[in-house]
Amino acid sequence: MQDVISAISTPSGAGGVAVIRLSGGGALGIAEKMFVPSGKTAVSDFVPNVMYAGRICCDGFEDYGLCVYFRSPKSFTGEDSVEFHCHGGVQIARGVLAKTLSLGARAAEKGEFTKRAFINGKLSLSSAEGVIDMINAESLASLRAGSMLYAEKLTYEIKKLQGGLTDVLAEIAASLDYPEEDIDGIDEREIKLKIVGLESKLTALANSYSCGKKIKDGVTVAICGAPNTGKSSLLNALLGYDKAIVSDEAGTTRDAVEGSIEINGVQFRFADTAGLRERAGNIESIGIERAKKIISSADVILSVSDGCGYADIPGCCGSVIKVFNKCDIRPSDGVCDVCISAKTGEGLEKLKRKLSEAAVGELSLDKAYIIEQRHYFALIRAADSLKNAIDNISEPPDILSIDLKEAWDALGEITGETANEEIINTVFEKFCVGK
Repeated sequence: MQDVISAISTPSGAGGVAVIRLSGGGALGIAEKMFVPSGKTAVSDFVPNVMYAGRICCDGFEDYGLCVYFRSPKSFTGEDSVEFHCHGGVQIARGVLAKTLSLGARAAEKGEFTKRAFINGKLSLSSAEGVIDMINAESLASLRAGSMLYAEKLTYEIKKLQGGLTDVLAEIAASLDYPEEDIDGIDEREIKLKIVGLESKLTALANSYSCGKKIKDGVTVAICGAPNTGKSSLLNALLGYDKAIVSDEAGTTRDAVEGSIEINGVQFRFADTAGLRERAGNIESIGIERAKKIISSADVILSVSDGCGYADIPGCCGSVIKVFNKCDIRPSDGVCDVCISAKTGEGLEKLKRKLSEAAVGELSLDKAYIIEQRHYFALIRAADSLKNAIDNISEPPDILSIDLKEAWDALGEITGETANEEIINTVFEKFCVGK
């Protein structure tokens, strides 16, 4: 790509420094026309990857800042790139950008810098998605998962699976193309074992999406139970501040009260719901119906009791942790999963451990979790193709190859090797301008 794109790469607003980025074959030429280095060094003689101080000359004003040149292919985009580092401020950054555009650059589209990096082979499509996941991360765990994606951990796993498929396809091709080499057809049993092994690894990777989705999006937890069991007090204790109103009057909570914390790096979003009981007024009944909807979609349910039994949980699909509250004033009921006192804080750390175990289990710091729905669907399609191949193992080899190639292509959509333009554009539309 020879056209030069330009954009502000730092957030809009006042700040210490603003960065304007250019990429394309004529980037350095534009810098020559608007940057005057301090000293005798000319822009055309810039040593790559070295910051130079000088005057950034714009229309109507000048700023004293820095300029750095990255020579192709050793740049983020794989093209000649230039960055201006000027004083932070809305008008300064806009003025520098406007000058680059007047000198022949065009405004970059969303994610176009990273898209060029992908097109120029600097990173895979899944790695590019890791970039945006890191930028949008709301918890340490989601940041780690995005970082692993950006570091090509998933690409490495996908390449291994594709390599296995390529080996099987090569065996089948050899049996068809070189009959004179004493290859008496394919060994169905051996081929089937290899395909089964690949399908097993692929399915295990796909299954990590259940955990990966929670790592990326957070875990929803519904706090439910009969009225006056201390649900609101428990929410306040978990959050560390008073978010929900606490009262001895039953039915105080009419609508869900929400708050979030991090547990082992994962974001947990709690919803204190209305007390569940049969007899309730009109307004409280509305709150109970809303509580039922929250419970039906929650990943984990904290069923709270203070010794009077646990309320029936309608439409529950998530894991249930039975919590006995008020252990500071009465002994445990003996059937709970964890005994706590929302008032004194006793048992809260144990409850957090239970929540983490129920939601995500023990997280690995170097595992490639599937955190993108697009990757999950591609893995499922690949697994289905391999299952078809296993079922059709006795079919002619060329028919078997079709299923294996379909699996290979589905995996290629993850890395970008076989992704069509629509998939690629959809990925980069998630980015902001300047990245």
